[in-house]
Amino acid sequence: MKKYKIGYTTGVYDMFHIGHLNILRRAKEQCDYLIVGVSTDELVKEYKNKIPTIPFENRIAIVEAVKYVDKVVPQVNMDKFEAWKNLKFDAIFHGDDWKGSNLYDKAEKDLKAVGVDMVFLPHTDGVSSTLLTGKTGIE
Repeated sequence: MKKYKIGYTTGVYDMFHIGHLNILRRAKEQCDYLIVGVSTDELVKEYKNKIPTIPFENRIAIVEAVKYVDKVVPQVNMDKFEAWKNLKFDAIFHGDDWKGSNLYDKAEKDLKAVGVDMVFLPHTDGVSSTLLTGKTGIE
């Protein structure tokens, strides 16, 4: 039996790459059922101040096709506690590049109070959607 029944992770998943796949695979290794929140175009514009290269509907379709993913939901805000109220996951997974950030420190504290573990997974060095779009000249 895996450690967690229901796991949750989120991301933009723009220019899907090996780092995204690694997070999804590692998260699924630790839970029976993996729910993935894909950030809407509006949310990405709000918190990253940019528009994704790949439209939301296409990013959803790509993530749904990944064998490690059981369910995909839109991520409409960054409030992980609100997501828990709707989805009731036991663990939330994220890349360790977010560890120690104000957003995730608060989320970790709030979720711990309801018995949810925050699990940071190794970030895949040397790859990111921002780097990929920079290398291809896409803005």
